[in-house]
Amino acid sequence: MTTPATRRSLRETGSASDAIDRHPVAVPARARFRPGRIIGDALLWLAAAAGAVCILLVVLAVTAQITLIMFRTGSMSPTIPAGSVAVVQRVPASEIEVGDIVTVDREGELPVTHRVTTIAAGTRADERIITMRGDANAADDPFPYPVSSVRTVLFSIPGIAMIVAGMGNPVVLGSLTIAATALVVWAFWPRGQRRSGHDVEGTGP
Repeated sequence: MTTPATRRSLRETGSASDAIDRHPVAVPARARFRPGRIIGDALLWLAAAAGAVCILLVVLAVTAQITLIMFRTGSMSPTIPAGSVAVVQRVPASEIEVGDIVTVDREGELPVTHRVTTIAAGTRADERIITMRGDANAADDPFPYPVSSVRTVLFSIPGIAMIVAGMGNPVVLGSLTIAATALVVWAFWPRGQRRSGHDVEGTGP
C-alpha cells in the first residue's frame, strides 16, 4: 500500500535533491601534453648520463690507469684519422707486442702514438727498446724509444676530438655548469596545484 504524496513531502524531496546537486562533483583532470616538461626531462637524463660518464672516466683513470688521448695529426691514418679520440691504458713495457699501437711519453715533448715495429731488451729487466712507425708514414721514427711502460690504445672514436677539447675550455665548462644548475633548479622548483574549471566543477543555487 503506497502513501499518497503530499505537498510537504514533495517539498522535502525537492530540497534534498537541491542539496545533493549543490555539492561539487570531482571530474578527473584531462592529461595535458607539455612539450616543455618533456624536453626538460630529456635534458636532465642527458645531463645525468654525461655526469655518470665523467665519474666512470675518473674511476677508470684511478683504478685501471685508463685515460683519453686526442689525435691532432694524421700519422696513424687511416687506422686512426686526425680528430679522433682514443681510449688508452698504461701497461708495463714487457706486455707490449709488435703490431700494438702505443703512446710513448717524451720528456719535454708531446707524446707520440704509433705502431710498434720492433722490440729489444733494455738495460734493465723492466725496460724495452722499441721502434715505431705511423701507419701513414713510409719509414720508422728516427730514433728508438727506451720505455718501461707505455699507454696502449684500446679503441678509438673518430671525429670527436674538438668536442672533447671544447669541454676543457673554461668558458664552455662554466656555461655548461650554469646551464645544468638552472635546469636542476627548474626541474625541482615547487609548483602549486593549478585549479581550473576542468579540475573541479559544481553547481550552486
